[in-house]
Amino acid sequence: MKTKVMISWSSGKDSALTLWRLLNDPDYDVVGLFTTHVNNDVPFQATPIAVVKQQAQLIGLPLVLIELPEVFPENGVYRQTIIDGLKNCGLQFNAVAFGDLFCNGISDYRRQYIEPAGWECIFPLLGQPSAQLANEIIECGIKTKLITIDSTQLKIDFCGRWFNHQLLSELPTTVDLCGENGEFHTLVVDAPFYQQPLNLTWLTHEIESRFCYQRYTLEETESLPDADIAVS
Repeated sequence: MKTKVMISWSSGKDSALTLWRLLNDPDYDVVGLFTTHVNNDVPFQATPIAVVKQQAQLIGLPLVLIELPEVFPENGVYRQTIIDGLKNCGLQFNAVAFGDLFCNGISDYRRQYIEPAGWECIFPLLGQPSAQLANEIIECGIKTKLITIDSTQLKIDFCGRWFNHQLLSELPTTVDLCGENGEFHTLVVDAPFYQQPLNLTWLTHEIESRFCYQRYTLEETESLPDADIAVS
């Protein structure tokens, strides 16, 4: 019997590759996505929830929105908010998948609150080389842009660029190719599991403290089936 799985969806490339792998794995049935947000934006990516909803529509999966009280809530508050949001979403699942890459203790941390709630933790990308994953993202057709840059780690000239082979070849050697040290964050504009690309108008860059953001607006698109949205 297939394992029914919920995927942590950040709007960026790592969660997209996680989704792509599990959609193509006969052992799993992806039943929905869940996204945490603060004041209707995904932290770090600064993706508006309206854009996340559009992504879920294009994918054709239910979306669970879990609001956090702040970007870095107290640990117990964070864990309980996630658990309550998933338990109250109305979807039936056996496992929760995350797009973490590094073996830096994050998998143990996630298991500490996910497994006691009765769900298996799945990490399809964990421990795999960033270069391998970066190339897989590009070659499987996930099209994504760098929308947040930490200027203390990477020049802001990279903000707004497409994540492609040319970009990988130009990243400094001090920068992880998947941005796993927080050097950059991405937005998935198109993917093999989208019905059509996101319809965005790209605007200017905006600098706030050490971060540079690629701003954009979401444009109207042709009618799509509404995604099931659960708000927790």
